[in-house]
Amino acid sequence: MTELHESAGTGPGDAHFAVFTDREDAAAVARSFARPGNRTLTHASGRPWLVGQWHDEDIVSARVGTTAIAIIGCCPVDAEELQRRAAKLRDVGELDALARSLPGSFHLVAVLDGRLRVQGSASGLRLVFHTTVNGVRVAATRADVLAHVLGAEPDEGQLAVRLLWPVPYPLFEASLWTDVTAVPPQDALIVGADGRTAHHSRWWTPPEPVRTMTDGAPLVREALTEAVGARTRQGGVVSCDLSGGLDSTSICFLADHSPARVVASTWPGRDPADSDLYWAEQAVKHLPDVDHVVWDADASPLVYDDLLTIDDLLDEPTIGVMDRSRVLHHLPGMAERGSRLHLTGIGGDHVAWCSEAYYHRLARTRPLFALRQLRGFRALWQWPLGGTVRALADSRPYGKWLADSSGHLRDPVPATVTTSLGWGMPPRLFDWVTPEAERLAQRALREAAATATPLHPDRGLHADLEQIRSCTRIIRQWDRMAARAGVPMASPFLDDRVIEACLAVRPSERVSPWRYKPLLAAAMRGIVPEACLRRTNKATAAMDAADGLRRHRADLLALWEGSRLEALGLVDGNALRRLAQRPSAPGLRDAILYSTIATEVWLRGLSSSRVP
Repeated sequence: MTELHESAGTGPGDAHFAVFTDREDAAAVARSFARPGNRTLTHASGRPWLVGQWHDEDIVSARVGTTAIAIIGCCPVDAEELQRRAAKLRDVGELDALARSLPGSFHLVAVLDGRLRVQGSASGLRLVFHTTVNGVRVAATRADVLAHVLGAEPDEGQLAVRLLWPVPYPLFEASLWTDVTAVPPQDALIVGADGRTAHHSRWWTPPEPVRTMTDGAPLVREALTEAVGARTRQGGVVSCDLSGGLDSTSICFLADHSPARVVASTWPGRDPADSDLYWAEQAVKHLPDVDHVVWDADASPLVYDDLLTIDDLLDEPTIGVMDRSRVLHHLPGMAERGSRLHLTGIGGDHVAWCSEAYYHRLARTRPLFALRQLRGFRALWQWPLGGTVRALADSRPYGKWLADSSGHLRDPVPATVTTSLGWGMPPRLFDWVTPEAERLAQRALREAAATATPLHPDRGLHADLEQIRSCTRIIRQWDRMAARAGVPMASPFLDDRVIEACLAVRPSERVSPWRYKPLLAAAMRGIVPEACLRRTNKATAAMDAADGLRRHRADLLALWEGSRLEALGLVDGNALRRLAQRPSAPGLRDAILYSTIATEVWLRGLSSSRVP
């Protein structure tokens, strides 16, 4: 069923592909996607169905007649099970239930009676895009692959949007190219048998948060255990981050219970107040079979490291470039120790904890309980009373909030309580962004506001989903970078089944000013020792960020020489060059430069390598 080009071959964890209908005109278009190293999975007719790059470990497929199903990514399902599903399939909509039942993180592609169904993950870690090429609808897992075939240039309005800090939903989910459409993570793409008509069909809805902690914690444990098991069931050697925080510690203990041998990796912070190493050592005392590697704190790359040499192929700007070197630096050392996969605790902050914005609703439905909790949050986060009352009283619908934000892009960054109890942090633009870029961003915000609905009516669940999706946009890029570096990464907390299990627990029990990540602590009790569950904080790496600004001042200055954004009239290059010469400026401590750096680095990479 799989035809392999002579030069085929890609490492595990770096699967990307385009999808075609079973038609002659689609087969002709597929030839435009030919690249060295590509593989082709065919329809029953022999015409191309999937064209791209993937490793044998990353794909499971089955076909019964002209019906076929393929799962690309991490999923512990076998070809026999898919064949049974394919034999029973009568409508592509029936695959919604399959997609909602399988553990792991993957793309699901199917063809039935000439109709295509293509979907990614609800988390946003696996995305789908589509466009029309010579009248033929083509889907792909990367937007730049489609844009390259179209010969399209990035849209200046979208580039201006990416200069916002932060980029709000739904704008951050849009493609950078006008003719390339992004499929929302909760939707599947359905392409008709004519190969031209297409629509989006919703396959995923977040669970209502109604479970008690008592009922929900065992299900979180089960989902997280299954997520780690999907990566470790084959045995061999896997490596794990072990910062000593509850997230990475949980992953490390679950991996230690698996058939795989575990190498744990700890980067101590430069800050003398950083307690990561202490907590990691407490965990290792209970992991006698784990090989613990402690790296030299001073050898760790700083934030902003290697910005000028980034050549990873990305289909959108990502603030992940700021920490790219830090994320990848230890992977060669893990490879030398035999690691075939590196597990991280990324995502634990987004699913095991939750937004305080739930208290906007709880203040109305359970006022006495909410008042007690809000007093705790005010003390914990130093929220002023007046600001708290105003944030709770703000009942604007999401579209109105988004439209209003377009008129305040140059305002100071709002108080923390406003963003914590509201729909999120209102976007801002800073002094170096030109009036033209501001006009483009305002127009995009207003257009989006006219039709935007929140990810959930409860602003707390909306905020949780938005944070998860913002996180996965970064991790999606880091995963590709890691695969290129030789050791693919995986973040089990960001599997759909884990996210669902966590979101289903009542927010009043998930987030509390009195306890740190109580849901994860309850789920891991009996797996992670009590001594390790007592940690109530995490390191911030603030010193690394400040040192990085100072040490890489020359690189930041060089970044703005010949700036692509400046050439497009979107930023004031002189203002950015002046800023680079004074990296201790107070505003830079708040990461407000990240979105601008990310967009500039992306444009540089795009111009240096046009072929994905």
